[in-house]
Amino acid sequence: MLYYTPMDILKNLDLLWVGLAVITITILGFVVFLNNRKSITNKTFLLFVLIAIGYSIFNYLSLNGLPGEISFNFLKITIFLAVWYSFVLLRLFYVFPNENIKFSWFYKFCIFPITVFTSVLSLTPLVFNRILEFNLDGTISKLAYGPGIFLFVPVILSLVLGGIILLFRKTRKAKYVERDQLRDVLIGTSITYMLIILFNLILPVVFNNSFFVSYAPIFTLPFIIFTSYAILKHGLFNVKVIATELLVFALWILVLVRTLLSDRWQDGVLNGGLFVVLVVVGIFIIRSVQKEVALRERVEGLMKELNKSNDKLWVANEKLQELDKLKTEFVSMATHQLRSPLTAIKGYASMVLENSFGPVEEKARGAVDIIFQSSEKLVKVIEDFLNITRIELGTMKYDQSELNFKELVENVSKELRVNIEKKGLQFSFEADPAGDYKLVGDSGKLSQVVGNLIDNAIKYTPKGEIKVRLSKIENKIRLEVADTGVGIPAEVIPKLFQKFTRADDAGKVNISGTGLGLYVAKQIVEAHNGRIWAESDGKGKGSRFVVEL
Repeated sequence: MLYYTPMDILKNLDLLWVGLAVITITILGFVVFLNNRKSITNKTFLLFVLIAIGYSIFNYLSLNGLPGEISFNFLKITIFLAVWYSFVLLRLFYVFPNENIKFSWFYKFCIFPITVFTSVLSLTPLVFNRILEFNLDGTISKLAYGPGIFLFVPVILSLVLGGIILLFRKTRKAKYVERDQLRDVLIGTSITYMLIILFNLILPVVFNNSFFVSYAPIFTLPFIIFTSYAILKHGLFNVKVIATELLVFALWILVLVRTLLSDRWQDGVLNGGLFVVLVVVGIFIIRSVQKEVALRERVEGLMKELNKSNDKLWVANEKLQELDKLKTEFVSMATHQLRSPLTAIKGYASMVLENSFGPVEEKARGAVDIIFQSSEKLVKVIEDFLNITRIELGTMKYDQSELNFKELVENVSKELRVNIEKKGLQFSFEADPAGDYKLVGDSGKLSQVVGNLIDNAIKYTPKGEIKVRLSKIENKIRLEVADTGVGIPAEVIPKLFQKFTRADDAGKVNISGTGLGLYVAKQIVEAHNGRIWAESDGKGKGSRFVVEL
């Protein structure tokens, strides 16, 4: 009767797990490669898998009690493969996830030659010189190192760390699908190297426990699995075809072997008939899967094109936003430059009209008055443009303080009464004398809003009257400016507070309007947490502008 010690059982389990890991790695490597044989990423991944398999096998053999010299030679082959394992890891992160790539001169003439030299050096006594001690089970416990170890270790570390840094940089810069793929690889890499650092570095070096060193293939599995998924996740339809074909072929081989090995002719006929049926059904299954894959790949292709279009639109949108900002800054600069000379023109025209430089003939006074009125209109237009640029650049400032809104409206109305009387319009102002119209706001900006609404009513009311009404509704102050002017069509009202929008008949009554005043008024009111809107019964039926604060 045979008896097995616990160590024998552990060694068998060791071999079993390493064998399963190697088989899994092999299958994944070839599935990825067959999915796209032309892709540089898939080719590099297969190369990485083959080196990982070789490394795993020789690592296992070197640690499992073979005669000293044989183990020593296997160990040299293991570290030779470790150099290429690290190099191909860097190469994989360099090419992933591209199908084609052009290698840099640094890769060709620096990294690759150093790797070749280091790998050849690892086979010589310059890295591992000789065996110094053996364990009781015959495995190597201590080695004498040569001077080449001072090149071997930095090269290995540089290749691995360089690859990981490259992967981090790619992940940070990537977008959309590529970012998801790189993130999957990063997760697998992190898990694998945490396991390797724990079981192949900390335990052997700190706790002198090298039991898990031979499990290197198992520690590599997370990286292999996550990387396989990252490569295949957007080409899984091809994998379906491969898997279907493999399954069908396996069934055909199984039934064919049963047919050939049948003891009775009845069994042979039955198995042969089953084989024919499976061949026919298998062909139909493969064709249906291929059609489904083709359709889905077309959809995926369209999605990729859509993503590319979205990227282009995103870039174009950024450029447009930058140009829009430049435009706003240019308008701001230009209007600032225009305001100073216009203020001087307006000021001197006013002084001439007031006889500050002596009496002026009536004919000349009329011309100067036209200069004064025109410059005043232009100053208002420039102020509107300046306000718009401040709003768009986010530099509009509000000096908040407590004010009496009723007094503010009365003062603005008095300033505009001259213009009202010139047009022969009736004007009325209503407010509850006992009402409390105090609020916190920017008196200058709110005066601009009230002045704009009353001024618009004057401009667009050829005849009739203008009514300004102030009321208190719960905790809100409401201002209404109503006129009997040209009115506003229903379809224009929703767009009225946008830039450069005017009612259809507005140009006939006032050709100098810019369509900017209401836009600025809306921004100011909303900055005070208020609302502004317009109402009208239609063309020729007047309009009402309402502000709630």
